[in-house]
Amino acid sequence: MAQTTATGIIGCGNISGIYCENARTLPGLTLVACADLDAARAQAQAEKYGIRASTVEELLRDPSIELVINLTLPKTHAEVALAVLEAGKSVYNEKPLAVTRADAQQMLKLAQAKGLRVGAAPDTFLGGGLQTCRTLIDQGAIGRPVAAIAHLLYRGMEHWHPNPAFFYQPGAGPLFDIGPYYLTALTALLGAVQSVSGTTRITHAERLITSQPLAGQLITVTTPTHVAATLEHVSGVISSLVLSFDISVGNGQSLTIYGSEGTLELPDPNTFGGPVRLLRRGAEQWEEMALTHGYTANSRGLGVADMAAALREGRPHRASGELAYHVLDTMQAIYDSADERRHIALESTCQRPEPLPARWPEQEESTP
Repeated sequence: MAQTTATGIIGCGNISGIYCENARTLPGLTLVACADLDAARAQAQAEKYGIRASTVEELLRDPSIELVINLTLPKTHAEVALAVLEAGKSVYNEKPLAVTRADAQQMLKLAQAKGLRVGAAPDTFLGGGLQTCRTLIDQGAIGRPVAAIAHLLYRGMEHWHPNPAFFYQPGAGPLFDIGPYYLTALTALLGAVQSVSGTTRITHAERLITSQPLAGQLITVTTPTHVAATLEHVSGVISSLVLSFDISVGNGQSLTIYGSEGTLELPDPNTFGGPVRLLRRGAEQWEEMALTHGYTANSRGLGVADMAAALREGRPHRASGELAYHVLDTMQAIYDSADERRHIALESTCQRPEPLPARWPEQEESTP
């Protein structure tokens, strides 16, 4: 089988630039085409990165393209992914996998029936920072994990984003926009979630845009903007999660895992690098740990490269549809819990993804 995978992109918005840039250097990917409903936007990206601009229909008909990166808005993730799968190509979605469980289930069933793959962002858990944390946890540096606390307290996107309205619609908000980073990291490090309880609120029914070019316009908010949840993992670990777009002062984020023998401070799960800090039982000072893995810069697309390698090698890929569906199910269960005011047991589960070898891809490719 060829040692590179011909890849196309559908959706040429803000996030597409880093995927196009990284496709030049990530192993095993050859980006050949991009498409967007806005032909001018696709043409601009194609010229910038030396690839072909096409319509969505042309890209899907191209027999040379094996894998499509779906960078459309969350509400269209399922529609586009299903079209990609129907065209006989594997698909990698930006987060979240879909907006509803039903759409995601349809996607995964179609892929299975056609012998294709579904992958999804975020792939930040494959970066050097969180893979170092995975190594430390697996080696017993903090003993038995007991609890985790994760929070992001932020004032929202209308102060800087050029078109922030979608952040306040179903499929976004802090849980669906930021939550996948935290929940994917927690699941990859601590295992699947088995039950949740959650509370939510919409603090401001309208948000005033102050960024250009839409300054002065009002956004009607239709999705929760402050979310708090308790997660019970199958492993017994209990995680506490707070995500907000409503905090005007004291903004910040943290992700910490507490164990029987130590505490681990993790990097921002929206990034690929460090720092990673460890406080061992009995120690008086934190240690900043050397990172054991590469890919510490903005390496979005790393999950796509691993998925392409997995296609060639016939093994499971790490940023999988199974993992992304479990994260989606967890997020929906948090909303269900808040709406129904009860504890929710999850129906889905997933395996922890295999750790990325420290010298990937060289180590993995040399394995018999």
